Parts: sequence; C-alpha cells; structure tokens
Amino acid sequence: MTTPSPIITSPMGIEKDWIDYNGHLNMAYYNVLFDRGSDQAFELMGMGPSYAKDRRLTIYTAEVHVCYVQELHLDHKVTVSFQLLDHDEKRLRAYQEIRHVDGWLAATSEQLALHVDMAGPKVAPFPPDVMAKVEAMRAAHAALPMPERAGRAIGIKRKTA
Repeated sequence: MTTPSPIITSPMGIEKDWIDYNGHLNMAYYNVLFDRGSDQAFELMGMGPSYAKDRRLTIYTAEVHVCYVQELHLDHKVTVSFQLLDHDEKRLRAYQEIRHVDGWLAATSEQLALHVDMAGPKVAPFPPDVMAKVEAMRAAHAALPMPERAGRAIGIKRKTA
C-alpha cells in the first residue's frame, strides 16, 4: 500500500451547530475538523478505533498550535491534510491544513501526540508493527517541504523605533 503524501481527506461540510454568534465557524470546531482529518492518518499507521479497543493502546494529544487564517462559513466545504513531520519511539509531530475546496487556506495545526498504554494510562513505545507503519509514513512524507507555518511560536512582534 502506498502512503499518500500528504494525506488529504474527502471534502467535509460545516455543520449548522458549529456556527457561532459571529456567523462563522466557532474556533473549537476547527479542532474537530483537524481531529477528523487525522483519523485517516492514524488508521493508516495502525492506530484507528480498533487499536484502542482491541490492544488498549491509543494516541493522546499533548500539544496543539492552531493558526486561524481565513473564516469558514456554513456553506463551505473543506479538506484536511496531514503531514507527519517527525516521530520517535513514543511521539508523533504532525502538521495539518484545512483548505476550502476552492484551494484557499482556512487554518493550520501543528500537534505533538503521545502513544499511550491505556492500562496506565502511561506513555509507551509503539509496538514494532505500528512503528513500521509510522516509519513508512514518515519516509513517504520526508520528501515534502517543511511547511512554512510549522514550528511557529506565539508572540507579539514589536516595531523598533
């Protein structure tokens, strides 16, 4: 099986209950879209819903940095991409983009995820079969350029006099 590089979801719609009093997608639901977009990638790496149920191993999010670039509205359709930037024996670093189906960028997300043994719960190494899939995805994504928005820090840039 060839790993898509990057992984891009089928188009998804914006749900009516996700629209806030400002008339656009509430900030929390960008994270819902990112989460749904990462499901396909985790499944390809062997860590889908059955992984948690059958093996009692899963992925927890440790850190997320979201940049809201352009508003989304109820009538919009979007795709979500997933690029695996880095990994070690217990962690994944990924970058995602939400794009309108017309191609414009709506939001970006960079995440650090932990592999967790649910019996603890505690952070645990990936089993060999899953690590092989993680390494295969990382190899497939290694040829992609580092996203410009990856590794950003939050801060206020001040003009110097």
